[in-house]
Amino acid sequence: MVRSLRWKGAAFTAPFLMGFVFLFLIPIGYALYQSLFLEQQSGLGLGGTSTEFVGLKNYGHGLTDSTFLGAVWRVFLFACVQIPVMLTFSLVMALLLDSVTARAAARFRPVLLVPYMIPGIVAAIVWINLYSPLVGPLTPLGKTLGFSWDFFAPAMVWPSIGNLLTWHGIGYTMLILYAALQAVPRELFDAARVDGASEVRLALSVKIPAVRPALVLTGMLSIIGMLQIFNEPMLLRHVTPQTVTAGFTPIMVIYNEAFNAGNYDYAAALSVILAAILGTASYLFYRFTSREAA
Repeated sequence: MVRSLRWKGAAFTAPFLMGFVFLFLIPIGYALYQSLFLEQQSGLGLGGTSTEFVGLKNYGHGLTDSTFLGAVWRVFLFACVQIPVMLTFSLVMALLLDSVTARAAARFRPVLLVPYMIPGIVAAIVWINLYSPLVGPLTPLGKTLGFSWDFFAPAMVWPSIGNLLTWHGIGYTMLILYAALQAVPRELFDAARVDGASEVRLALSVKIPAVRPALVLTGMLSIIGMLQIFNEPMLLRHVTPQTVTAGFTPIMVIYNEAFNAGNYDYAAALSVILAAILGTASYLFYRFTSREAA
């Protein structure tokens, strides 16, 4: 009986395991293998190409590549600002949604989740058109209010991307935090109110500590997603190539090396380096924010 249940459980997990193996493990293994080689041309490209085993040479090049490291540092600084802003807005929205009646929350939840339901590329195209000084309404609105802003200028391109990402992802993050709030026993809130706690004190002293694990989870997901940002700057590059360069983000550097320069081996090495950076950043974030590690 126990063995039969084990086989049934394995059958349920088999599709996931197959997808994990074929879509994650095998590509990662192939990237590791490919990163150890280098394709070289001879005779100005007329003598053909040869593949040579170079060991960790591609990794050494990647760790000293100023374009790649500059892109990583640029996105890291952006994440240090954008992620706390998005988490703060999402938390405030979740707290407000938790404070209303269940019927009102059921009405507002779908509305707040609509931006996340829009595909990322579509959302980027919509906001690029809104930012456009030619067809968008934001530039004329700014002039009416006495502001002269250019959303595609070097000083504004990162705030423009941050606003887009926050608008698109805030509903999903809010939903996770709201679900965590709903799992907290209501008796804790009632006891705090009986003790004279205001709604602000209740939120700061009871609700926010209760959703700390959810905040850590959404923070880790945001870090992983932020260092892989690609769609938004790539689309902006078509509008303002002088500001958004080919090496604007780490993924754009890897894309350029693979599909424009044709250097697949070096691109594979950069992908592995970026994966290591993502894993390290996620671990350090969890290490310093989780209650268990404190």
